[in-house]
Amino acid sequence: MRGMLTRPATRLLLTLSLLSGLWACSPSIEPFPTPTRFPPTRTPSPAPTRPPTEIPPTPTPTALTCLSADGELVHGEVATAERPIAIIVYLPPCYEEFPERRYPVLYLLNGQPFLHDPHPPGEQWIRIGAAEAADALIHSGEAAPFIIVFPEDRYWNIQQGVRFGQYFLVDVIPYIEANFRVIADREHRALGGLSRGGGWAFQIGLTRPELFGSLGLHAPAILSGDRAASERWMRELPSDLWPRIYLDVGDNDLERDFNIHIEERLTYYSVPHEWRLNNGAHDEAYWSAHVDEYLRWYAEAWR
Repeated sequence: MRGMLTRPATRLLLTLSLLSGLWACSPSIEPFPTPTRFPPTRTPSPAPTRPPTEIPPTPTPTALTCLSADGELVHGEVATAERPIAIIVYLPPCYEEFPERRYPVLYLLNGQPFLHDPHPPGEQWIRIGAAEAADALIHSGEAAPFIIVFPEDRYWNIQQGVRFGQYFLVDVIPYIEANFRVIADREHRALGGLSRGGGWAFQIGLTRPELFGSLGLHAPAILSGDRAASERWMRELPSDLWPRIYLDVGDNDLERDFNIHIEERLTYYSVPHEWRLNNGAHDEAYWSAHVDEYLRWYAEAWR
């Protein structure tokens, strides 16, 4: 019949109608949001490795070979109103390498030369080992570097010989202070002598005490004209002008008794001093045996 639906068609329409009603009654469903896209995680590249900075080695100062070398001996002459005085000057290691440095100075006077002695009298202190003793003290660090002057008293048997002390003060010391880098004050200037040189040191040291801070008398042969005057010199010398004093003599020395007398007078006047009565005679063997002690004593004042 026209206008009649077949059963299958009717079923289809009912199904569609039902689904349409359900759709109309269901709440609206929003679409699922698109996930946010994060940029891919970047693995940081390792920082470029810098080569380690090289620290330059600390510069090592070049060792001065002169520090272990011997001191230098310089020979010369000093003009006087008469004949010149020969001198030998000991310059300590590295003297030339440190041109701004100044040094204490020690004057060492020789004994009376003998006509049969082939050696120049000015070399006596060199011969008994003074330069070697100074080198050893300086190299070991026991002493600060210092200069030694050996003036030659060769004219003992002529008239000029009696004026050696005058020429030493007026000519030799000014020459040394003008031509070598010495510290020109009392505390850094020392005087010593052996035998006749010790006699000159005794006279000069007690009559010009403002010049020398140390006075070494090594078996001194006190000059005949000074023996009577020595008591007055010691009595009248102000206590603040007494130098350091070292006095020694051998027990078999012809000068022993008068040296003992000098020591007794120093004690009587309360003069600080070092006294040594050693075994030995009045000869170079005695002074050579004690030269190390002498140099060490002088150097102690400048440490």
